[in-house]
This record gives sequence, structure tokens and C-alpha cells, in this order.
Amino acid sequence: MASNTGFTLWLTGMSGTGKSTTAAYIAARLRQVGRNVEILDEGELGEALWAGLGDGKEDRITVVKRLGFVANLLTRNGVAALVPCVSPYKPGREENRRSIGRYVEVYVDCPTEKLIERDSTGRYKKALNGEIPNFIGITEPYEPPNSPEVTIHSNVESVEDGAAKIFQSLLDLGYMSTEELKVITGKKMKANPLPAKGEKAEKAEKGGAKARRAEESKPAAKAPKADKGAKARPATRAARVAKPTAAAKKAAKRKAR
Repeated sequence: MASNTGFTLWLTGMSGTGKSTTAAYIAARLRQVGRNVEILDEGELGEALWAGLGDGKEDRITVVKRLGFVANLLTRNGVAALVPCVSPYKPGREENRRSIGRYVEVYVDCPTEKLIERDSTGRYKKALNGEIPNFIGITEPYEPPNSPEVTIHSNVESVEDGAAKIFQSLLDLGYMSTEELKVITGKKMKANPLPAKGEKAEKAEKGGAKARRAEESKPAAKAPKADKGAKARPATRAARVAKPTAAAKKAAKRKAR
């Protein structure tokens, strides 16, 4: 029985981050090495898969569930399913991960101010003016992934740079071969060892703990030395209190006589 060559590449992120552009770039290069590829673009499948649904939270959850169902069918039949979808809520993405199995999450990140600045559709401006309700990132929250396989910062990384990260992850997971990637990239890539089970989820916490331990292991800052005058002041005050007054001296002399 031939091994399954299918997988789902789920690209999540706010509107305008470059998910569809990245998916198209990856798809063209996968086809270059003979892979069967389908792009399930949220922006193009609405009429076919969720006509009549709105932009509310429950509707968005349904959209992600339906895209995940189709992606799963494609994946288990040897197709690389690329899904550029805002998919703002973590539970829906994690449910797709569990059901699909051969799943690679790509978080395409970009600061909101940059998205507003480069928005050619005017949708962010309309959302800010209250003309578009339930707009993710403006009037509705976006929940970033905790530990995606790949994170692309599209405000500072090119499409090519982001794609290189994705191809490296596909190689590390065993979803692509070094021979395929040599054809695509022109160079021989080496797979990185995968973290042990459970290690990935703990990586961020361990990193934070390590930083805290390093901070705690630093020698404590030495307290500044008190100057001699300041150090002597308590003793001087005590001496002044103990020193007999002139009147007391005279009284002592009379008593002695």
C-alpha cells in the first residue's frame, strides 16, 4: 500500500496578512514536483460551502469546520490541501488538527497598524468607522495560535522567506522529501529533529522558566557601601546620649565632697 502523501497546510491570520498569496506560491511549487494540490480559499468558496452564513462567531466556527471537513477528505486521498482562512478561534483550528492528523498550522502575522496602512480594499477603514460589524481584529478578537508549526511575520518577511519556513517544516515532518525540495529550492535541505511528544507545547514555558532561572542565578547586586559618616551616626548618637551633662558633673562633685 502506497504511503499517504497528502497533508493540510492551514494558514491562519487576520485579513490582509498574505495568507492567499503564500498559499498560491506554495501550491505552484508543489505542482512543480508532481504533487496533487488544492487551495481551499475562504474568500472564494463562500457561495459553495456556506451561502447564507454571516460574520458572527458561530457562523465563523461553522466555516472553519466545513473547510476542515473538505481538507480532511483531500488529505487522506493524497492531496496537499492549502487552506488560507482567517479562522480566528483556537478551538476550531485545534479540532481540525485532531481530525486531520497530517496538519501543519502556519500563523501569518502582521501588526494591525501595518494592515490598516497597506489595506487596498478599505475594509479596515470601514470597520474602524463602524461600517463593518464583527470585523476580526477591530471589533472582534483574533486568537493567535499557541504553538504553530510555522510563524511568518509578513510585515518584515518576504513571500519567499515565509515559504522557505513552510518547506522546512514539511521536510521536518516527513511530508516532503529532500529530493523534492532540491527541485523546488535548488539546494539540498536537511531535516531538523522533531521535538519529543509534548515538548513542543512546553517549549515556550520552558524557555520562560530558563530565562527566570538565569535571572535568579545572577549574583545579587551588592548593596551600596554606606559612607563612614552614615555608618558612624548611630554610635555617635549613642555616645551623645550616654555623655553626662555639665550640670550632672557638678552635682556629682558636690555629692562626693
